[in-house]
Order: sequence, then structure tokens, then C-alpha cells
Amino acid sequence: MYPEANLLSYPDVVQLPLGEPGSLLPKEVFFFDYGVVIAFGLEEKQEQWIMQNIGVHVECKPYLSKEVEIDEFKFLYTGTKPPCIQNDVFTMSKRQAKSHEVRLAISYALAQSIKLSVYEGRVLDLVEETRRLPEALAKQGRVPISTKRVAQLIGKVFLQNANVNLLSSVLGTPAYFWSAPDQLQALYERACEYLELQSRVEVLNARFQVLQEMLDMLRDHQNNSHASRLELIIVWLLVVDCCLMLCQLLSLFGVIGGD
Repeated sequence: MYPEANLLSYPDVVQLPLGEPGSLLPKEVFFFDYGVVIAFGLEEKQEQWIMQNIGVHVECKPYLSKEVEIDEFKFLYTGTKPPCIQNDVFTMSKRQAKSHEVRLAISYALAQSIKLSVYEGRVLDLVEETRRLPEALAKQGRVPISTKRVAQLIGKVFLQNANVNLLSSVLGTPAYFWSAPDQLQALYERACEYLELQSRVEVLNARFQVLQEMLDMLRDHQNNSHASRLELIIVWLLVVDCCLMLCQLLSLFGVIGGD
């Protein structure tokens, strides 16, 4: 279905050229090692063929079907107009359109945006899972959830927070741009600005913070409730012990139990 092609490897990504080199309408696919595929110039059937015959053989820990994100952008080629991005349309000159490095720079930004969308969806799931807990605490004075479950939710929040801020390639500038020409990094940064990556990360981290504070509050509430129950048990044990000692004293003086 496709001509033989030579794979090109870059940091975090492998490029599969499918069209004629230097063509104005290139066909190529970029496979990112964090689970994102960017395709240029392919029809929907061709994209499906790529995913069914190539993607399934290289995927590792595939996403759930509900986590799969699909975005579509258009490309407009002009004579001399400088590259710009507006209304999901990438505009570039015909000379730039022939450079696979230009498409690679854009693909890095698109891939980070798609990956960030997955994390945004996971955080929304956590918000939906925990949104009734503060209401229950306010109305009933307790939460219908076990201490173990609260600990599991805290672990989920920490894991997703670590994935975004420590372990993923969503935040930092890709290593490719360390040695790439400045104009490519400038194009990548304009794409990131259009996709609002920085502001989306800030909103995501704010949600992480709110979730963490809420779960810490619930954990402290449950710990205090447990401590209160222990204190009440100790008080009743002391009352019982005092009653037994009083009975022993009364029995010793013959007040009770005498003939």
C-alpha cells in the first residue's frame, strides 16, 4: 500500500516518510515514544491502516478507549507569508512545507498537547470521583468512604501529579531543539503558545493542589474521628475500672456482699 521508506530517528520520536522527498504535499507519520502518533497528508483510511498494521506492533501499555484523543489541523501553503497558526490552521510558505524538520517541530507541540489532554481527562475523572465527599462531610459530618479508599485516592492524585511534572515529556522543551536551528524552536514555541500548553499545565496543577488538600483534610478528619473513638473507649474502660475498684472497697468494708 505504501512505498518502502527509511525510518528517521530523533529524541522521543521516529519518523516514517511515505511520500516523495521534497513534495509540497508530504505524507509522513511521527511515532512518539509516549503514545502519540502525528500523521501528515494521509486520508482517514490510510491513518487507520497505519494504526492497525504498525501501531499495534509498537504500542506498549495502550490507553483505554475513552482516553484516546484525536485532533485535526489544516495546513495552508502560501508564497511568502511567514508561518502562523490561527483557527486550527497552520500557515507556512511552500519552501518551508518541503522541510520535514518544520513538520517535526510542529509535531512536538501537537504531541505534547495530546498527551496533556490525556492527563486532563484523568484529573477530571478524579474530580468526578471525589466531588461528593465535601458535600457529605458538610451535611452529615462524616464521609461514606473508608480510610483505605482515601489513601488510594491520595495515591492516584500523587501518581498523576508525578506523571505530569516529573516523569512525562509534557512540560520541558524536547531535547531535539537543543541543537536545532533557532527558527525551528521559535516555530515550536509559537505552536505551544497557540495550544496554550503552559496555561493548561497551570490549571492542571491547580486542580492537583485542590484535590490533594481536600483528600488531606478528609484523611485528617478520619484520623481525628478514630482518635476520638479511642479516647472514648479509654474513658469507658477507666469508668468500668473505677466501678470495679469501688465494689472491691465496699466489699472490703462489708457494705456489700456481707452476711
